[in-house]
Amino acid sequence: MSRNVVMGVTGGIACYKAADVVSRLKKEGIEVDVIMTQNACHFVDPLTFRTLSKNPVVTDTFATPEAWKVGHVALAEKADVMLIAPATANVIGKVASGIADDMLTTTIMASRAKIVFAPAMNVNMYENPIVQENIERLKARGYYFIEPGSGLLACGYEGKGRMAEPPEIVNYVHRLLSEDTEAAPASAKVRDLEGKRFLVTAGPTAEKIDPVRYISNRSSGKMGFAVAEAAFSRGAEVTLVTGPVKLSCSPGIRRIDVSTTREMLQACEEVFPDVDAVVKAAAPADFYVVNSCEHKIKKKSDTITLELAQNPDILKTLGSRKKDQILVGFAAETRNLEAYAEKKIADKNLDMIVANDVSAPGAGFDIDTNIFTIITADGEKTAYEKMTKAEGAGIILDRIGEMMRKR
Repeated sequence: MSRNVVMGVTGGIACYKAADVVSRLKKEGIEVDVIMTQNACHFVDPLTFRTLSKNPVVTDTFATPEAWKVGHVALAEKADVMLIAPATANVIGKVASGIADDMLTTTIMASRAKIVFAPAMNVNMYENPIVQENIERLKARGYYFIEPGSGLLACGYEGKGRMAEPPEIVNYVHRLLSEDTEAAPASAKVRDLEGKRFLVTAGPTAEKIDPVRYISNRSSGKMGFAVAEAAFSRGAEVTLVTGPVKLSCSPGIRRIDVSTTREMLQACEEVFPDVDAVVKAAAPADFYVVNSCEHKIKKKSDTITLELAQNPDILKTLGSRKKDQILVGFAAETRNLEAYAEKKIADKNLDMIVANDVSAPGAGFDIDTNIFTIITADGEKTAYEKMTKAEGAGIILDRIGEMMRKR
């Protein structure tokens, strides 16, 4: 089933982030068409978006369409989601007032798709009562908004107004694409985790052999980061404890970087008492090197002996201290998948486990897709076919949300 996003790019310095959003959506297999306002073309050349989207970029209402169909109507009918990023005060005001005087605003007016704005502007503009009234008016009519972040803005001011980071925007769009078309208006569903606190772990850990060598594994952290981003975009307060990875996350996520399994456990223990749910997607090393060296080991012989000792079991430790928290683990196996996963549920006091055969094509470490089976503590099993890790994160959070509502 094809999924189509029509993306409106308006004039602001955050246009450079919009290019990243298009790239990420395409990598997730989503069809993207881009409409640029004339002001946006002053910041980024349309060729950039044409190259990334692999589709013509619309910049002129009266340009001759490539097929005989009214341009704004064709794109409006094609869209499952319309994303305006960056969304300036100008475009928000025009849509709120029913003004359709360019290709983007006419397409928005003609569309029955879900429409989401990612505002980006000076903090004083964003806080202006007129802008806020326009935003509230659109929310009341069922439009979606991705809250901007706070920090140092391009204009030199500091405050709220910085466009949300591309991973957050992409995860938000995923949620809109996966929802039932008869979903409640505004952001009722996509903010279903508002007020909840999540602890997510991601990536591998690295156990030192000497200053230049270590023991680790092939975990990229992509699944854990996808869960953290999806939970954050759905309104949760998220703490992400991650091992050494080359990934970034939204500024609103509290990120704690660690190296070893024992460091990861310590970070989790500090956060655990105050959270509502834990998703332990990390793949920490099971052993550490007892006889690690302070200096680089020189090649004096053909063999070297490392003495390994067992690391603490993070998931089992948290399970033994669990009170009202929902605890979700992962089982990455190459055989006897369900048997090993069910044993982990019992041994570690889990509410749910996500089990995947890492030897299967399209599943496992360091790729963008996954295939898994979710098994709950009461024995319910649901198998899912290959999906992106962002989609998988949404499924996992849907199941956690169901558990939370039953408690």
